[in-house]
Amino acid sequence: MDRESCGMNGRGGHNSVSESVSLPSLRIITLVDLESFTEDEDLDPDSFGDNADLDGQNEVMEQEDQDRLLNFWQDVGRGHAIDIPQDMAQPIQQLTTDMENTPVREKVPFTLVTHEKCDNVPYEKRVYQRAFWACVTMQNDTYEQSICAGFMKLMRYICQHNTLGSYLGMTVPIVTVVRTDETRTALSRAVTVAYHLPCHHQHQPPIPADPDITIETWPVTVAYARSFSGPTSESSILREINAFSEVLDPLEVSVSDSFIVAGYTSLAATHRHNEVWFLERL
Repeated sequence: MDRESCGMNGRGGHNSVSESVSLPSLRIITLVDLESFTEDEDLDPDSFGDNADLDGQNEVMEQEDQDRLLNFWQDVGRGHAIDIPQDMAQPIQQLTTDMENTPVREKVPFTLVTHEKCDNVPYEKRVYQRAFWACVTMQNDTYEQSICAGFMKLMRYICQHNTLGSYLGMTVPIVTVVRTDETRTALSRAVTVAYHLPCHHQHQPPIPADPDITIETWPVTVAYARSFSGPTSESSILREINAFSEVLDPLEVSVSDSFIVAGYTSLAATHRHNEVWFLERL
């Protein structure tokens, strides 16, 4: 990303819990069934029901799964005055399935420079390399509304709304770039939500179908990172920024007026793992 874009250089820019379904008419092949066959015997598909019926039942199960997950996210969203539209059902299910099948997420790579502790507050100094990020800037009434709206746009991009027409894969963290006033008592309404392209897409990032999403090159960046837990809101973000500044200011670390909030868990998760990053001024 160039120096005028929204990324880590600190400058402004634009651009689950699923329930099982019981279907009495669907016979499940158990281990006992499999052990009862000899190597010379063939499985008779007719003995397990009509394939068309199975396909139809699988479609019903998939739709019910989508509806359940969507309802869960909508319930969470209503608690924060956020509307989760119906067309998010498929992306939500895709990401949920991916998280279940691939519990270890690809992390944004960095080089750890040092792990420090000041006044019993641990933090890390890291170097992030030049990389492609998909970015979208939102400006809603609240911070939570902005990050949710931005993340939903990115979810659609990740889940097939791209020139490849395929699922791109999730990386963590999803980050938001925020800016404060000079006294660090208020956040700017404009919030940039960003997704690091997986390593196998870094050489040629798929283009988003949504014109609000831009692919940007973020430069090599030095970041100071401190972990915190719980939901992220304007008040909690400002609290974390000011607490971390009390640690770094005496060390005379020169940081920009932009900060990054990194989220490692779903916005709908009960226990959320986050970080706040201070970006070293270049």
